[in-house]
Amino acid sequence: MVKRPFWLEKVRRAWDRRPVLWLTGARRVGKTSLVHMLPDVEYFDCELPRDRQIMGDPQGFLDRLRGKTIVLDEIHRLRRPAELLKIAADHYPGIRVLATGSSTLAATRKFRDSLAGRKSELWLTPMNTADLEAFQNPDLSSRLLKGGLPPFFLAATPSGRDHQEWMDAFWAKDIQELFRVAQRDPFMKFLELLLVNSGGIFEATHYARPCEVDRKTIVNYLRALEITHLAHVLRPFSSRKVSEIVSAPKVYGFDTGFVCYYRGWNSLRPADYGPLWEHFVLNEIQSNLQTRRVQYWRNKKGHEVDFILLQRDGKPIAVECKWSSSDFNPKAFVEFATAYPRADFYVVSQDVSRPFSRKSGGLSIEFLNLTDLIRRLRKVEDLLSL
Repeated sequence: MVKRPFWLEKVRRAWDRRPVLWLTGARRVGKTSLVHMLPDVEYFDCELPRDRQIMGDPQGFLDRLRGKTIVLDEIHRLRRPAELLKIAADHYPGIRVLATGSSTLAATRKFRDSLAGRKSELWLTPMNTADLEAFQNPDLSSRLLKGGLPPFFLAATPSGRDHQEWMDAFWAKDIQELFRVAQRDPFMKFLELLLVNSGGIFEATHYARPCEVDRKTIVNYLRALEITHLAHVLRPFSSRKVSEIVSAPKVYGFDTGFVCYYRGWNSLRPADYGPLWEHFVLNEIQSNLQTRRVQYWRNKKGHEVDFILLQRDGKPIAVECKWSSSDFNPKAFVEFATAYPRADFYVVSQDVSRPFSRKSGGLSIEFLNLTDLIRRLRKVEDLLSL
């Protein structure tokens, strides 16, 4: 089993803040494998009737585990999961708990309210740069094509059967059970189309007709995918200027491997790297900063900035993703600076070895690689609106 020090350190830091940790992420992203890497834990699989029976009396269960570190895998299978976690946090100060389970449960008001101030959350994303080092395979092309779910990344070649089996399990265990979606075909058609169009502007009406459902149903489908971490919805950054796009979001699929599969890409052409790099940069920001509050900017002239992160004082950070730094055109940054002159401007490219700056249109634009971009963002992490 490959150790993943980046995520193990995030678990440790989360436990330093609060005794209960909620670990969430997409199916097969490696949650169960990660918890088995933790030292000296008492592991319980809540899908097993035997383990659920042991937890039937929460107080008696916790009495036997005083001072221990407990992992409760798939905790949403319990009848009253929030009750067990609340008792552990309030009455057993020596116990540390890590719970994995449906992100739907974590999003419910009852769960949030009962554990307010008692739990930390950790979002296990598809593999990031640190994971590539841990798996001793820094080949970024392989990561973009195969994706960031460890079983797919480690496979010799991408397999369509594996992708289909994953989709079947996602429908059965994450959607049908938790959202009560009645019809499989329209939902799965929507998911496939979303992956094909990943990174594009989202218009619900454009999906309604091919999926043979109404616009409201499409919006509900998207919300289900967002909750289960399969879709990342980036809303437009705007101060309501008449020249800006203010309503249409961009939507990214959760994993480059699934994007490639549903686009029919068995190998990558030069033109494919740009959009996949954009996906990977977004994943890196999300995994390191643990935030979904990433936006994009576009004006009515069609100029667009890939990602905007907002600091609490209102100062934006503008990030443009280019596979090759030589492909960068400063026009969008110049347009953005007209409306937001205080912004910081970064171009992140895989071919930049050392950060450097260029002046363009009166702007100072910094070019850097992904590792250096994350370093910059970590320096101002406490100031970001996360």
